[in-house]
Amino acid sequence: MFDRAILERPAIEVAPRLLGGILTKHSDDGTVSLRITEVEAYLGALDPGSHAFRGPTKRNAVMFGEPGFLYTYFTYGMHVCANIVCSPPGTASAVLLRAGEVVDGAELARLRRLTSRTDDDLARGPARLVVALGITLADGGADLGHAPFELTLAEDPPPFEASSRTGLSGAGGTDAYPWRYWIPGEPSVSPYRAHSLKKRS
Repeated sequence: MFDRAILERPAIEVAPRLLGGILTKHSDDGTVSLRITEVEAYLGALDPGSHAFRGPTKRNAVMFGEPGFLYTYFTYGMHVCANIVCSPPGTASAVLLRAGEVVDGAELARLRRLTSRTDDDLARGPARLVVALGITLADGGADLGHAPFELTLAEDPPPFEASSRTGLSGAGGTDAYPWRYWIPGEPSVSPYRAHSLKKRS
């Protein structure tokens, strides 16, 4: 069981603290655990890149609740992404799980991620991570302190590096928001991708 009080701080403080932590999901198919190696922080009303920037909606309601819960959303019409809610209730912020190293249940993760050529690729990227763990959109609102999930934070978080967030358009994707954090030298970390602005004719 993780210390929920640690997650009551803003996302930019919580995000590096999650690195090296172990996230597990149990299912009827089996159990998969991964070590978190890359994350991005989103700071609610203070962050133009956050889903909560313009206030609460039906979609982002869980972000305004208790820390330590899962916020899931559908993106690009095909992928699910997962975030860990942080900050006190009423203050929306969350940490996007961008990548991880599968440390238990690799065989099941491989069955779920048949297109991965190596184990380093099983959870490299936010959409791949949720598939490897077996997270679905329906897991939104789940308490990471209770079954089927387990979250264990690292006693000694590893050193990390930071940059602007990847693939994010608008002001939220600029160097003014260097809120992507990762473990350097970790092969499961996803490649950085700057958002390219399309020129209007």
